[in-house]
Amino acid sequence: MTPEVLARVALTRVLEPGEEIGGRWLREHGAVGLIRLLDGSEEEAGAGVLDGVGADRLAGYRRRAALADPRRDLETAAEVGCRFVCPGSAQWPTQLDDLGDARPVGLWLRGRPDLRTWALRSVALVGARACTPYGAHMAQTLAAGLTERGWVVVSGAAYGIDAAAHRGAIASGGATAAVLACGVDVAYPRGHSGLLARIAAQGLVIGELPPGSHPTPSRFVLRNRVIAALTRGTVVVEAAHRSGSLVTARRARELGRLTMGVPGPATSGLSAGVHELLRGEAALVTDAAEVIELVGTIGELAPARRGPVLARDLLDRDTARVLEALPAGRLANLEEVALAAGSGTDEVIGRLYELHSLGFVERLGDGWQLTRQSPGGGIQTGGARRGGH
Repeated sequence: MTPEVLARVALTRVLEPGEEIGGRWLREHGAVGLIRLLDGSEEEAGAGVLDGVGADRLAGYRRRAALADPRRDLETAAEVGCRFVCPGSAQWPTQLDDLGDARPVGLWLRGRPDLRTWALRSVALVGARACTPYGAHMAQTLAAGLTERGWVVVSGAAYGIDAAAHRGAIASGGATAAVLACGVDVAYPRGHSGLLARIAAQGLVIGELPPGSHPTPSRFVLRNRVIAALTRGTVVVEAAHRSGSLVTARRARELGRLTMGVPGPATSGLSAGVHELLRGEAALVTDAAEVIELVGTIGELAPARRGPVLARDLLDRDTARVLEALPAGRLANLEEVALAAGSGTDEVIGRLYELHSLGFVERLGDGWQLTRQSPGGGIQTGGARRGGH
């Protein structure tokens, strides 16, 4: 371990995630220099250089720095299969640098994959903890579809949409990463200890806090900025108006990432926040192909969406115009149809017999009328055709 890495490990015990004042100090003095200013041996210098906080808060930082033992933290992490990466290391995802002074000091990782490689092709799936069956189904389906196409699904391992997204990725044998608001060796929520173990075995568990650290409400909010910055785009599946998932989406938009939302029932309060996003700059998505079309490279297009092909869709333009000229529910003579179609009678009679052979129309004496058609556009053939042709 270099002095820079050891200093950054120590600072994960000193600075709270996302503290921009600490990030500025780190940028101005470097990790080693900042630790020296905080460790008490340079207390007088630190008091004059580390500006932006009061004396009590600075004293709190000093107490934390005095108690930090980076080598012990690294040994504890290694015992449970964890490691530490920071800016400058080969596995550091440089997109996190977009956070500026709010960039993580470093990240603790549990799992084998290379974080930098995985982050290059990743999508965040987030949403409500108290989700509906519809939301859970959509999260699982989206996650499975994304991982089957080679994308990494990133979420926060919370109950509800997060868990459904992770499970959808795991069930399809795909790649998933969980970003925690606690130490990566801490199972939170407790009910997800098994899920987190599966994620660590098949993917990555990521956190800013050192081993043994427990979550707080503010750490959950600040964790969301990492999810937003790490991924190519954020999809919100279900979220109420004050959901933390909306914080993730808005931070993603501020960072220039794509924001997407899955629509839900207009009567559902758990879709109200998503619909608010969709009324703004978020894109509406309904499946993995549509997500990839937005976040992927040129040429990764979703298939065209269209309804079933009806028999009348296959008619050429002139024949279709004659069909449209026939009135509904009554007979029409040849001259009337020709006038409505804007064509000569000779052409119209040829078109009518073509339509007759296809089952669209029938002849009764000197008149023509539409046959009854099924709702899907298929021709009902139960009645006998008349007209002698």
